[in-house]
This record gives sequence, C-alpha cells and structure tokens, in this order.
Amino acid sequence: MGYKMKKLFCEIIFPILASLAFFNIASADETKLTLTGSSTVAPLVLEIAKAFEKKNPGTKIDVQSGGSSRGISDARSGLAHIGMASRDLKPEESDLKNHVIAKDGVCLILNKKNKIEKLTDEQVVKIYTGEIKNWKDVGGADAPITVVNKAEGRSTLELFENYFKIKNSQIKASVVIGDNEQGIKTVAGNPNSIGYVSIGTAEFDARQGSQIKLLAMGGVPASIDNVKNGKFPLSRPLNLIVKGELKGLAKKFIEFAQSPEVFNIVRQQYFEPASK
Repeated sequence: MGYKMKKLFCEIIFPILASLAFFNIASADETKLTLTGSSTVAPLVLEIAKAFEKKNPGTKIDVQSGGSSRGISDARSGLAHIGMASRDLKPEESDLKNHVIAKDGVCLILNKKNKIEKLTDEQVVKIYTGEIKNWKDVGGADAPITVVNKAEGRSTLELFENYFKIKNSQIKASVVIGDNEQGIKTVAGNPNSIGYVSIGTAEFDARQGSQIKLLAMGGVPASIDNVKNGKFPLSRPLNLIVKGELKGLAKKFIEFAQSPEVFNIVRQQYFEPASK
C-alpha cells in the first residue's frame, strides 16, 4: 500500500470502520447491554443488573463507571446502549432522554476524629477557595486543611459548584479524586481532610464503620430520609440516559430498573426509589 493510500485509509476509511464497529457494539446484540457513566449510579445499577440477569437467563449487562459526562457522551455516540448520570440533563442535551431510577443527595464529609460538627456555607466556600487554610480558624484543631475535590466531568462537582456558587478554577484542592469511594477513603484516612460525596454512599459506608461523618447542610442533617422528604437542599436524580426511541432490551432493562421489584435494592444501596 502506497503512502497516499495509507493516508487515505487513516484519515477517511479507518474512522468509518471504527464508527461502524462501535455501532455494532451498542446495537447489534439483543442479549447484551453496555452501560457507562456516573460512579454514583454504577454500583446501584450493577446490583439491579444482577437481578435482571437472574430473571432473564442468557442476558449480560456490562456496567462501567467513569463519570456522568462519559455516560452522556457514550449514550449520544453509541458507545453505550445506556448512559448513567447523577444529574439532570442540560438544555444542550435535549437530544437525549433521561429515566429516573432513584434519588440521592450530595453532602460534605469530615474524618470522625475532627471535632468540627458543622460549617456554614460561607466557611465552606472560604475553605475550598483557600481563604481559610487551618481548622483552628473555624473552631477546630491547629492543623492545615486538606481540601478534597472532585475531578472535572463529575456531576457531584457541578452540583457542589452550583450550590456554593463557586467555579472549579477557584477551588484550591489538595487532592483531586474520581469516584465516591475514593473520596471517602481519602477523608477516612486523613483526620484533617474535607470532601463531598453522594449521601447514599457516605451513609452506607459510615454504617459499615468507615471513619467519616456527614455534615448537615443549611441546618438539615445529611441523610437519605431528608432527601426523601425534600428537606435536604442538595439533592439530585439518578438517571439512565438513552438516545432515540426506547426499545428492545434497553427498554426492558430500564422498565425493570424503575419497577417496585428493585425498590429493596435501591434502599439497600442507601438511595430513595423514584416513583414514576
């Protein structure tokens, strides 16, 4: 193959073949589903998938995390049958359709050894923007604050930014983490750290003995019960995202994920089932 033919293959033909391959991955086999996206939604969907596979022998549900942005992008491009997102769709994502399967919230967490029991919104903003750098300045020990922030593309970061009205570029992070479990492990292992994660995940891990505590927000204790009753100020839907008409195995799976059959699974993961 000459140079010109190689260049033509690389620039034109290969992308076409690649896109066709991806299309086949996401649409050809009605016994398999691929879901990608939110690290908050993924563990819940994994448990729902196990129940679905048991009920429908011969089916295979592949669940991958990577953040809500990945889930939305993969659903749009066809790299996944279904995307997972722990936020509402934006106006520019109107070509997609969301299907709510549960409700969650986002809360601040501290290490259990930290004697701080509450922080005002203003104090949180000053901590995350680097204006407050020592716990003694908010009534705690004389120790530098380790600020744990979420990586770009994570819906938890977007919700945090929107609620506290700050930009990621203003945040002075000591540590940048990806999923909720990484954030919880970081805070549990550092008495001087502060982070923010899914309430459902944090509540579950705290009850399993993780060395973290959940902080109230706006005077409302961080709990799934307060997400359920609408009192917690920072709550969000957990969504399954699709492009185009809902049909086939994807339709069957989403209907199952929204059905009363999985409500116990949702609650076991410390989320609140979403009524249709």
